[in-house]
Amino acid sequence: MNALDQGLARGFHAALGAPGRAADIDAAHDLYGRLVGSWDMDVLHYRVDVRERHLTGEIHFGWALEGRAVQDVWIMPRRTERGASRQPGFDMYGTTLRVWDPAIEAWRVTYINPANGQRDELIGRRIGRDIVQIGTHANGTPIRWNFTDITDDAFRWTGVALAPDGVTWNLEGEFVARRRRG
Repeated sequence: MNALDQGLARGFHAALGAPGRAADIDAAHDLYGRLVGSWDMDVLHYRVDVRERHLTGEIHFGWALEGRAVQDVWIMPRRTERGASRQPGFDMYGTTLRVWDPAIEAWRVTYINPANGQRDELIGRRIGRDIVQIGTHANGTPIRWNFTDITDDAFRWTGVALAPDGVTWNLEGEFVARRRRG
């Protein structure tokens, strides 16, 4: 590890990361803590049905900002596959910052993907066993992102957007994730 890497590990990374949830966030409001860790994902839908392409990616979640936020990185294709094998239109290297807001008893969610210019703002809450995030794309289009079928080792993520007709919800993304072991 060179001096710059050592400095980042002791400085920025140490200041950003947190070992767990902040004590002032009640366990009942801890929606995202169970997702902390690294995941492999199968891409089923990304603007179009891509099951036949067998696209994969990776997701990494961690506590941040003294445990008052959960930040993640969504990567498609995987880091080991980026480069010559990239397919135009199927590039994701973005981050989501989810910050607990006690005033609304919900999580404020911001996603940014510099690979394609996407930026989204949502509010995340638990509905039953699922995590439902409702908000808008940067252009104002209403969106709903859901974490469903959540277990210790897997989850399904779907993202839908309201069509211009104001009635139809279109599937924009669907991923199935499996926790990495080891």
